[in-house]
Amino acid sequence: QVQLVESGGGSVQAGGSLRLSCVVTSYTYSNFYMAWFRQAPGKEREGVAAISLSGVHRYYTDSVKGRFTISRDNAKKMLYLQMNSLIPEDTALYYCAARADAPGSYLQGEQYNYWGQGTQVTVSS
Repeated sequence: QVQLVESGGGSVQAGGSLRLSCVVTSYTYSNFYMAWFRQAPGKEREGVAAISLSGVHRYYTDSVKGRFTISRDNAKKMLYLQMNSLIPEDTALYYCAARADAPGSYLQGEQYNYWGQGTQVTVSS
């Protein structure tokens, strides 16, 4: 059974930074494609960033390019999202997600099988 647990959320002022972490309980973590999603109140879930098995290939939604960085540590079974230059529009519940084989679309939520409970990020102006 695969479990994902996020941490690192919090409240920050605009321009600040946060680093989200996601630990994955699976013996085969290195075989999972990983991603971060977010959902703000009243809005649809949005794919934020995704990463390939080795970490070489990374994908971002346009609104976070240049500000967010996704990374993974396969030895520690960890996924990270470094968020810099945060803006109020980044306020949302952030989820990590996993999929055992290559998704057709890396930033589409329906492609992922396993989800964490989420961690809240609040950015004030």
